[in-house]
Amino acid sequence: MSSTQTRRKISKRAPAEAKEDAQSAVQRRFLRLGLERQQDFVVHLPLRYEDETRIQPIASLRPGQTGQVEGEILHSEVQFRPRRQLVAVLEDGSGRLALRWLNFYPSQQRQVERGKRVRVRGELRGGFSGVEMVHPRVTVAGGELPDSLTPVYPTTDGLAQPTLRRAIDQALREADLSDTLSEDIRRRYRLMPFDEAIRSLHHPPPSVSYQDLVEREHPAWRRVKFDELLAQQLSLAMARAARLAQRSRAYGGAGQGLVQRLQKGLPFALTAAQQRVVAEISADLARAYPMHRLLQGDVGSGKTVVAALAAAQVIANGGQVAMMAPTEILAEQHHGKLAGWLEPLGVRIAWLTGSLGVKARREAIEAIESGQAQLVVGTQALIQDKVVFANLGLVILDEQHRFGVGQRLELSRKGEEAGGALIPHQLNMSATPIPRTLAMTFFADLDVSVIDQLPPGRTPVVTKLVSDGRRDEVLALVAQEVRSGRQAYWVCPLVEESEALQLQTAVETHERLCQALPDLRVSLIHGKLKAAEKARVMDAFQAGEVDLLVATTVIEVGVDVPKASLMIIEHAERFGLAQLHQLRGRVGRGAVQSVCLLLYQAPLSQVARQRLRAMYETGDGFEIARRDLEQRGPGEFLGLRQSGAALLRFASLETDEELAAQAQELARHWLEHEPGRAQVHMHRWMRGRQDYLRS
Repeated sequence: MSSTQTRRKISKRAPAEAKEDAQSAVQRRFLRLGLERQQDFVVHLPLRYEDETRIQPIASLRPGQTGQVEGEILHSEVQFRPRRQLVAVLEDGSGRLALRWLNFYPSQQRQVERGKRVRVRGELRGGFSGVEMVHPRVTVAGGELPDSLTPVYPTTDGLAQPTLRRAIDQALREADLSDTLSEDIRRRYRLMPFDEAIRSLHHPPPSVSYQDLVEREHPAWRRVKFDELLAQQLSLAMARAARLAQRSRAYGGAGQGLVQRLQKGLPFALTAAQQRVVAEISADLARAYPMHRLLQGDVGSGKTVVAALAAAQVIANGGQVAMMAPTEILAEQHHGKLAGWLEPLGVRIAWLTGSLGVKARREAIEAIESGQAQLVVGTQALIQDKVVFANLGLVILDEQHRFGVGQRLELSRKGEEAGGALIPHQLNMSATPIPRTLAMTFFADLDVSVIDQLPPGRTPVVTKLVSDGRRDEVLALVAQEVRSGRQAYWVCPLVEESEALQLQTAVETHERLCQALPDLRVSLIHGKLKAAEKARVMDAFQAGEVDLLVATTVIEVGVDVPKASLMIIEHAERFGLAQLHQLRGRVGRGAVQSVCLLLYQAPLSQVARQRLRAMYETGDGFEIARRDLEQRGPGEFLGLRQSGAALLRFASLETDEELAAQAQELARHWLEHEPGRAQVHMHRWMRGRQDYLRS
């Protein structure tokens, strides 16, 4: 075949292939949004709405308002001062409006040529020459107006709203919109029919209150939120039922000898709360189905020793235990404590992190695989493919919300791979208490143990708010504390300079503090230091060889230095509430009165002001957690940021507690009496995300 014939053949195929490629690109973008089945498109609901049902007079619009006007272009030109831009003037008889494009194509220029009648939509701003719209949407005047508000959907790069709207409208015509709730249930919970609710949200008539729609208070939103919460409650109940049907090794009476020896060897007595929690966990481990328990306790309440006693019970019965922590510093703290308690009793402990040398890593992996290592402490290195456990019986996750859902599942599956049909027990630990609503929704399939008292000798931390302008007073306080034989932390958010945030860096702060306090031994720790260097600095601080430790948030959890009685948090307004509470928990670990200074830079935003006020007003972890949930949503508690899928898209944990309780009630009834209906409802809503709920 000649090259000319080949080119002709290619040119004939090209349009069809190009169309096919374009379609597959659109499909890929749909999948990126989780849109695969018709049902997925049906419940892909608008973020907001645009009112294109009416034309407004220019004179009636005010800056900050989004509007749609129609009129004649009086003037149009490309200007070059101060930069290249397309400028036009539109008149509708009531007034004039400037239109401006900073980036434009020749086709846009032709759209707004002088004398043309056009319809434009955009947000009004106050400009140098009166009101203007920047980058408005332009169409030809006189077209038919829609009879409902125009939905604006969550989308992804390269997927235009019109494409998404067409796909959703097609799904609304073809999908099964039958109701999963009976009329009796709808009446009992005051819910509108599903079909009506869905159509109202995709195409609301202009008479509907825009406020009710965007604030999700319309009855149609109430129905959607109930359905979503019901699907979630069903999956959690199913996950719990599935767990009870799974098998685990029962680690019972044979382990009590080691547990008792460990308890007798401790240099302190357990609190009543710790004893209660130890008994709950011990009973779980003795059962032949997997424990899935959340151990929560405020900062410094003594969760690590509870974990050690659980580990001892499993190890004495021949099982292996893996404890995974989110940072090397925290993992090392746990390793030091557990080794001090358990190694004298003959327990063999392995250490595995990403920074280990090749030889040490190989030896640790071999000890894990052979079963010689009875307790393995480490970071995410534990979930690498090369790590194989001989007999993993218990997985302990510290600060479980700091791991992605996938990572938590991965470690649990290490036990499944090793034991075939047997599933390891799982203990999740968190110093961030779970608010009641969150426990009722996301953690409904978990058993929860709470250590609700601090060990004796712990003193409440006094929290003070100090503006950046009083830095000299703060330095004087640091010097005074050190002269009294105590130590201090100075926490900074970043290591490297960021012009955008204008935050002081740990490195710069360390240098300034060395100059301002030349008599003090000032040291520096941050995330970019090598593991050995971090360990050296922390060991020196714990040994009292460092007076003032300048640090980033690597010291947020797990660091225990009883002589440290003062903490200064630089740019406290930039931290989250839960993180501030965690940092504050690093002091107050001895008998001396401890102080946490929140150093802030004015002016404060409304959110930052609320956050700092909460820290000043309460040291109660549950109250802090409740306020943090109000401000930041559930992602922080759940570790869902890394999972790629938030499990609630529409319901709000702050405002929909009543709906959550009703959904929980109906889920229990359905699973007992109407399991078929439950499956149909799940199919519509969960989109294959049930597996995340077992982590």
